[in-house]
Amino acid sequence: MRTEAILRALGDTTRLRIMRLLGTIELAVGELSQVLQQSQPRVSRHASILCDAGLAVRRREGSWIYLRAATEAAQGSPLTAAVARLLSIAEQEDAEFAAQCEEDRVQLAAIRNAREDKAAEWFEAHATEWDDLRRRHSPDEKVEAALNRALEGEPLGELLDIGTGTGRMAELFVEGASRIVALDKSLEMLRVARAKLQHLPAEKVELVQGDFLSLPFDSASFDTVLFHQVLHYAPDPLVPLREAARVLRPGGRIAIVDFAAHQQEELRERFQHARLGFEDGQLVGALEQTGFASEPPRSLEGDTLEVRIWVARRIDALGTRETTRKAAR
Repeated sequence: MRTEAILRALGDTTRLRIMRLLGTIELAVGELSQVLQQSQPRVSRHASILCDAGLAVRRREGSWIYLRAATEAAQGSPLTAAVARLLSIAEQEDAEFAAQCEEDRVQLAAIRNAREDKAAEWFEAHATEWDDLRRRHSPDEKVEAALNRALEGEPLGELLDIGTGTGRMAELFVEGASRIVALDKSLEMLRVARAKLQHLPAEKVELVQGDFLSLPFDSASFDTVLFHQVLHYAPDPLVPLREAARVLRPGGRIAIVDFAAHQQEELRERFQHARLGFEDGQLVGALEQTGFASEPPRSLEGDTLEVRIWVARRIDALGTRETTRKAAR
């Protein structure tokens, strides 16, 4: 019985402390071990009990195992959400438990600071290259404002940010989306994004390692899919676009932010761009082939590179558009 498993899982102070920490932020087992000042094998056993009871969700990222609380928004249920509320009340009513949780949060601050320091080191190491690329196109603020305008007017619902990089798109849309999954193939980029996004609600943002050529999600899982300066890494854009169509619900939207076709060959070597931007007809045709109906693109001219924003809607199995959307899931 699931209820019995949950109650048994909560019958240990360490596991209660873990649940309070995971309600704040996603943590690796090694990070939890550091906060709790317990061995990794012991913390792993506690984590397994919580996961088996459905109170936490584990995910492998390279050689690391990350844990997050199983809220209603993240593979949970009203019952697991009620546990989170119960533990919050317990901390208010039990002074000893509150003191232990407060000490855990002090230790957690050190984890947060370490993440931020590593992210700062990464940015410093790559600042020159990124600044050079940014100088060639319209300022990021203008691009983000244009993307916001392109997607306004209806709920974003559950949003998948493919190739999240530093996590900027998750920051930009966290208020408007019911939930964001930020995906990247690079472990290094995910750790940078995790440092940047750790101030956001843990139940609203999830980071996942994965490849846009084979997305690790069920079909019809999202309402909005975003490719922000990512599609030019695909030798054949049809493959990631098909995957995007698969994971979108009928009537869901895709937004692609990328460069218009250009001739700057050095971007292949310096930034590993597989494609030098896209012609409108080429990308619109690819969208139509993969089950989308496109809107006219938006353009933002820069110094030597032009940024374009393509928005399209997923057509349902009958070939018709779902023109009205329910409230965001």
